[in-house]
Amino acid sequence: MTKFSSNQRVEDAEQVPIRHAATVLIVDQRPDLQVLMVQRTSRAVFAASAWVFPGGRVDPDDATHLDAVTTGLDDASASTMLGVEKNGRAWWFAGLRETVEEAGLLLGAGDASASTVDAIRQAVHADAAVFADALLDHGVKLDLSQVHEVARFVTPVGPPRRFDTRFFVAAAPPDQAASHDEEEVVEHRWIAPAEAIELFRNDEFPLMSVTHRMLACIARYESVEELMATASKHPPTHRVRVIDPDGEYHVVLPGDPGYETADLEIEHGWVRI
Repeated sequence: MTKFSSNQRVEDAEQVPIRHAATVLIVDQRPDLQVLMVQRTSRAVFAASAWVFPGGRVDPDDATHLDAVTTGLDDASASTMLGVEKNGRAWWFAGLRETVEEAGLLLGAGDASASTVDAIRQAVHADAAVFADALLDHGVKLDLSQVHEVARFVTPVGPPRRFDTRFFVAAAPPDQAASHDEEEVVEHRWIAPAEAIELFRNDEFPLMSVTHRMLACIARYESVEELMATASKHPPTHRVRVIDPDGEYHVVLPGDPGYETADLEIEHGWVRI
């Protein structure tokens, strides 16, 4: 099975900077619950050819000018949700920016036309820093209340790149169609979480371990409505544990068989769903 391990040690591993990142699980009823996944290019330095959820780094500029281009969530509330001092909305904004660039979906944009979404995507593709300006130019405000933070994972010490990543979930916009950007990602696919996990176990669908864990979490839900209802309540986090006798990454949460004796230190993750 193809797995991207976080156990590769590097020299001076403690000195590797931790970068903030945001990624979005976009779900749709097709007719079962499916999630949008994109495949990274084989040329990528990090997790080449892996199937992932749209996402990327949080940039300093993501915290600026958000009152003019977002609604539904103020910064104090967002910061409290994430447990940060300020600028919490930057994680939401980064996730939405990366989603429109990589997958062509502009979340929280209401009835924005296809041409507007495409124009904003093209602007961001040329320069990610102009996302807010592009939204202003087209009179679009993003409703952040439609996107819910559901997990946090911190890359363990060891790999050459480390991330502190917030995971969000959102329902797919009903009038938009996904498409990959053919640069950072080379393919996209709607897939049932259980099917993705099965393909991974058969060495047909390369995943990072964190991606596998989030698929296992949303596989517990039968419908988008059920998943979004739970996520919207922003329930307390639970520490992920892993049963990994044969390198298969069985994700377990409190109440699951084997949780009390499962390994706590394989990964550093907390989930709300």
